[in-house]
Order: sequence, then C-alpha cells, then structure tokens
Amino acid sequence: MSGDGGERGGARGELAGQTVVVVGGSAGIGLETARQVRAAGGELVLVARNAERLQRAADELHPRSTAVFDAFDTARTERFFEELPGHADHVLVTAGSPAYTPFGELDLTDAGRDFGGRLAMVLAVARGSRGKVRAGGALLFIGGTGGRRPAPGMAVTGALTAALPALIANLALEVAPVRVNLIAAGFVDTPLSASLLGDRIDARREELRKTLPIGRVVGPADVAALAVHLMVNDALTGATYDIDGGQQLLAH
Repeated sequence: MSGDGGERGGARGELAGQTVVVVGGSAGIGLETARQVRAAGGELVLVARNAERLQRAADELHPRSTAVFDAFDTARTERFFEELPGHADHVLVTAGSPAYTPFGELDLTDAGRDFGGRLAMVLAVARGSRGKVRAGGALLFIGGTGGRRPAPGMAVTGALTAALPALIANLALEVAPVRVNLIAAGFVDTPLSASLLGDRIDARREELRKTLPIGRVVGPADVAALAVHLMVNDALTGATYDIDGGQQLLAH
C-alpha cells in the first residue's frame, strides 16, 4: 500500500472499555481493524478459519479470546455468539471473498452456495448476536462495489453487491437498537487481492496510483479507520458506505 493509511486510525481511547468481535480477524482488513481497535483502547475477540494465522494475530494483539471456525457454517456461527461470555459492543465481519467466474463456467451448485451462503452468514451473525451486542453497538459487514457495473464473470458477485445493502437496511430495523451497516470496498491492497490477481498485482497497483482521484491505492488501514468510525458514531445505521478512492468515478 502507498500513502500513510496506518496513521488514519481511530483516536486513542475512543473504544476504551468496549469489546469488538472481529470475524475474519487474522489477515487483511480484519487484522488491521483489530489493530486499530486495540490502538483505540478496545478489547478483542478474534475469529478466523486458519488456526495458524489466528495464533499469530493473537500473539500480537492479546485478545480476550479466540475461536477457530468457518463463519459460513451458520449453525456454528450462531452457537459462537450464544456461548460468548459476557457482552460485546461491536461486531465486524470480513468473511467471504468475491467470485469472478465466467457465466459459461459457472457451477450452479457453487454459485448457489456463494450467493445464499453469504446472505445466510450475515443473517446468522445478526440472529446469533441478539442479546449479546449492547444497544447502540454496531454490526458491520464488508461488501464491495465492483459488481455494480455489469461485466463478464460478475453475475454472482453483482447479484450479491445489489442484495447486501437491502439486507443490511432491513436488519437495521429488525435488530434495533443495535446498529447495522455495510462497508462497500473497491480494490483494497490486501493479501486476498494479491492472491486473486497473482502476477498482475503490481500492474494493478500502478494503474490505480495513476488513475484514482486520491493518487494512491486504498489499503486495509483506510477501511479499518472507516470501520472504527462506524463503531463510535452511534447515529449511523442501515446504510452502505463506499470506500474506493474514487474508483467508481472512472470510466472502465
């Protein structure tokens, strides 16, 4: 990542005395958000699928507790929240990745699992966390902006991009006074982005530096700073917040 995104975290102490559950907290946006939560005085509960990466994150951040499971296992996700000792103030969910599969190559079973599984996971977090997240606290989910423009290979991702804001808005009414918001990210320079693009990652970074209005690539620290803001600003609920450095303003 370029720029000084690591300095844009929340003010120290604004999460003092609060506990944040980060699902997907061992890498990328989740890990960086966990770091900013700690810098702002908060406590952490970290969840991830990969036990080794989770242990590395725990060694760095000293969370209150950790758990290893796949958030797409909805029964396990609900049980995790039901068994969570005490209460949490906020939950951030970064689990899930975009699927870019040409229409002719789609496996319909996989497509149904990708679409329905992502929505079911959001519902499981919202339902499982009832009674565990304090009034005025926040449920935050990470989505994307890329599927807003139709393109080959974007059928499933585009459908999810359209569906998630509607789901979030409805959940904000269903689980009030807990707040629910969606962060819609464009390209973010994470290990996931690097794995998806492979040897094209450096060219993509350079292209974005030259074309984005902000003149640099959006990094995990940028998204984490937005997440922390959505936690502490208790006037915000039921909305989708874009963070893409102006990427949507550019002609494809």
